[in-house]
Amino acid sequence: MQTIFHDKHIILGVTGSIAAYKAADLASKLAQAGALIDPVLTFSATKFATPLTFQSVTGRRAYTDEDLWGNEGHVIHIGLSKNADLLVIAPATANTLAKLAHGIADNLLTVTALAATCPLMIAPAMDAGMYAHPATQSNIEILQQRGAHFVGPAEGHLASGMAGKGRLLETYQLFGHIRLLLTRSGPLHDRKVIVTAGGTQEPIDPVRFITNRSSGKQGFALVQAALDRGAEVTLIAAPTQLATPTGAHRIDVNTAEEMLQAVLDSLPQADILLMAAAVADFRPSTPAQQKIKRKTSIPEIKLEPTPDILTAVAQSKSSIKHPLVTVGFAAESQNLIENARSKLKTQELDLIVANDITASDAGFEVDTNRVTILDAGGGKESLALLSKAEVADHILERVKAILPE
Repeated sequence: MQTIFHDKHIILGVTGSIAAYKAADLASKLAQAGALIDPVLTFSATKFATPLTFQSVTGRRAYTDEDLWGNEGHVIHIGLSKNADLLVIAPATANTLAKLAHGIADNLLTVTALAATCPLMIAPAMDAGMYAHPATQSNIEILQQRGAHFVGPAEGHLASGMAGKGRLLETYQLFGHIRLLLTRSGPLHDRKVIVTAGGTQEPIDPVRFITNRSSGKQGFALVQAALDRGAEVTLIAAPTQLATPTGAHRIDVNTAEEMLQAVLDSLPQADILLMAAAVADFRPSTPAQQKIKRKTSIPEIKLEPTPDILTAVAQSKSSIKHPLVTVGFAAESQNLIENARSKLKTQELDLIVANDITASDAGFEVDTNRVTILDAGGGKESLALLSKAEVADHILERVKAILPE
């Protein structure tokens, strides 16, 4: 993440909304990630948050309308906009939206926006009635036609005490959208990626199921790594509590059968398949239609194999020629390399990522992983203990290197 934000110049415009406190938190998070933040506060914004607050969390000067009429007044907006990689206005009030839509440049922020040639991201924040007003909606449409990227607003409790659509997105959501905009022209910007993640659940009865200890963390890290390289990502997720990385299209499934169908449906357009999900190998052959009661005799559960998704992908690939690169994962408790190599060959994979699930600091549920990557040419690469984000970055670099033009 540091390389994504490192030395990126971001103008953070803050307007007169009670949600300005979120902008200070956003500025702090972006600065911690390595970005160079130039806060620009309107006069109204200074009534909710001080320039000193933004200077304290960014380590850089915060600008206000007073600077527009200072010694640098005639060029300061040009200097700010010239070096900017992104202009973010969060929160953006209805008044500022109207000014931007109609080219009114009566403060430092709006004159800087007129001078800027970088992408513009706008995060509205206002009362629900103001947001729904035809004038505001018309202004939003004008700005969208000019290429502005709108994020939010969200539904929720508003400063008026009412509830509705008009709430500024949370900091992590704004951060995610900024990350997405900064990386949209990455090396995989014209590629479509499918990632499966999490552990499938095979029902025993309406309340019980067979599953495994997979948290989905490695799969979700792969989603973020693909997004960071500009790819269009479809996430096929078994049940998990993890939040969807901003920009990914998520398809939720429960069983191996459902995951198989979702993968095959998505496959014709896919360039890359990263099969990180821990798919159950077996399922009850006849799930009970009603809850099995404890007071009855102990049930005997007959198991049958679940469909092998990667085998189905290999069979489909011969006709549709997609995906171009297929990556499998092998979580093993014994004979790690031998079992992984067998899977690599029988399922016609380009790469397989093997990890020993008996290690306490790698594999299921933890934030770190220690893997060995095998390729179809017989190569073997063992990685030291890394964060799952670092492992994902390494895998995507390997994939990028073998991806056909």
